[in-house]
Amino acid sequence: MSTAKTLRARIAAGDVLVALRGSLHTPKSELADIWATGRYDYIWIDGQHTAFSEQDLVNYCAAAEDLGIDVQLRIPHTRDAHKVGRYLDLGPSAVLVPEVMGDLEVDDAIAYAYYGPIGRRSWGGGARRGLRSVAKGMDRLSYAKWWNDYVILGIQVESVEAVTNIGRLAKPGVSVVTFGPNDLSFSLEAHPEYPLRTVDDCMRNVAAQLKGTNIRLAMGTGNKPEDRDKLLEIGITLFQDDAPAL
Repeated sequence: MSTAKTLRARIAAGDVLVALRGSLHTPKSELADIWATGRYDYIWIDGQHTAFSEQDLVNYCAAAEDLGIDVQLRIPHTRDAHKVGRYLDLGPSAVLVPEVMGDLEVDDAIAYAYYGPIGRRSWGGGARRGLRSVAKGMDRLSYAKWWNDYVILGIQVESVEAVTNIGRLAKPGVSVVTFGPNDLSFSLEAHPEYPLRTVDDCMRNVAAQLKGTNIRLAMGTGNKPEDRDKLLEIGITLFQDDAPAL
């Protein structure tokens, strides 16, 4: 087993990381060329607003694992939080639950992202991350322990309700809180009485509520390096960027 720091450990340590905004239609050879640029640390796939098939996800994650790359999937809907185990069975090592507002979806996501004794994820799935690369010879309990230290669970803040309650919603088992500035703007416009009036104000408030935890902040939209200084000052350490023109 590799002794290199896992992506989850790098996130927890506060490393500044950049996700490739990936496409499941990118062939393995092209993905290898993109990765060789050294610009990215993991891949972000949007399952909420783009079409995808489960087999495409399996094939893409297998290719990414061969290249040593972790894949994060934003699942299709908040109410699919109870299905995160199913999505993880297809090969991602990280999931992001969009538009989180309440405890139920967070509790479901934690329960089904982790095997026992932490959660209640069901055992099975030949496409799971690590089965080919690190888990050879592991028994069920050994793999479950490895996985529970490896998986990355993110929740997305896109409403004034989530901003207000993030201190309660960011429960043990959550590694990342991701901001969705566009939907958060809709929410702010719908709540003119809310004391925080800008997305920046909301991000600073969330950062203050989570100060002292090992939960890290991510930006859920693409951003260029020259725009990151302000976000770094707020406390965001995880970013996204598009693939380069090769």
